[in-house]
Amino acid sequence: MASLEPKKLALLRIWQILQKHSDYDHPLTQEDIIKYLEKDYGIEMERKAVGKNIADLRDAGIDIGSRRAGSYIDSREFEDSELKLLIDGVLQSKHITAKHSKDLIEKLCGLSNKYFRSHVKNVYSVNEWDKTDNQALFYNIELVDEAIAGGKKLQYDYNKYGLDAKLHRSSFQRVTPYQLILHNQRYYLMGYSDFMKTMTFQRMDHISNMQITDKPATPITDIPGYEGGIDFKKLATCMPYMYADNPERVEFIADKSIVDQIVDWFGKEIRMSEFPDDKKKIKVEVVVSPKAMEYWALQYVNHVEVTRPASLREKIKDSLNSGIKKYNES
Repeated sequence: MASLEPKKLALLRIWQILQKHSDYDHPLTQEDIIKYLEKDYGIEMERKAVGKNIADLRDAGIDIGSRRAGSYIDSREFEDSELKLLIDGVLQSKHITAKHSKDLIEKLCGLSNKYFRSHVKNVYSVNEWDKTDNQALFYNIELVDEAIAGGKKLQYDYNKYGLDAKLHRSSFQRVTPYQLILHNQRYYLMGYSDFMKTMTFQRMDHISNMQITDKPATPITDIPGYEGGIDFKKLATCMPYMYADNPERVEFIADKSIVDQIVDWFGKEIRMSEFPDDKKKIKVEVVVSPKAMEYWALQYVNHVEVTRPASLREKIKDSLNSGIKKYNES
């Protein structure tokens, strides 16, 4: 190498070498470490000095195991299975761009050794996943956090997809931000719109030109229905599709075979009971956004029948009749 690093860095470099190149199945001998020191860092060292540095690392709390075949990092901050779980989360997160996803996965791979990377083949398929193309997402997240901490309102353009499958400006929004909510692999900004006089849930990957204003935020306790703050458990079960209308009590009959799906969507606090006229069916009571319930009931139309309220039942009936008419006309 052109220049040698000072030997005082050897302790750090030996730790880095063990981190990158070793595990239980791939221990390093002192000769291996000496070769890496010289090849990668230009540090020349004798076996005795390597052994002393390894002992010093153990004294410092580094979990270094030893076998007849050599030394290795015995435990890490993240197990490989945990890293794989995090990587899967990044891949499935539709609100993260392909570039950011690949960068994050590279960083996660760096928390293990070189052998882990060879098992993460999906890092190379990141462009094949359904990802947002909004490059400003992470910057906007920082602005949201700053606005919430500073008690200020945000303003931004809200965009929707056109026929060209690209985002186009749909409206100008000014809201008081309260929370970022991750739902169905999408980030939503929960905020109150003074213009619409309602709480809104808008996708972060559809937001552009975000700015923090000098207008003071509206306290959430001033908003009807939120006098006690945000009930996140209630929010998750009442608004499965992030509609902002007021939740209502809804009753429906369902096939017993979809109990798992019902609990997944509405949580464990719902009321379920046997249906007296048919042992294969159940009665369910939930408190939910009527708009979200209409969409959900249509999704499970072969298994669910909404019985109350009558207004929601009529809306679902109209939607079904409209759909039947379209298919009968074709």
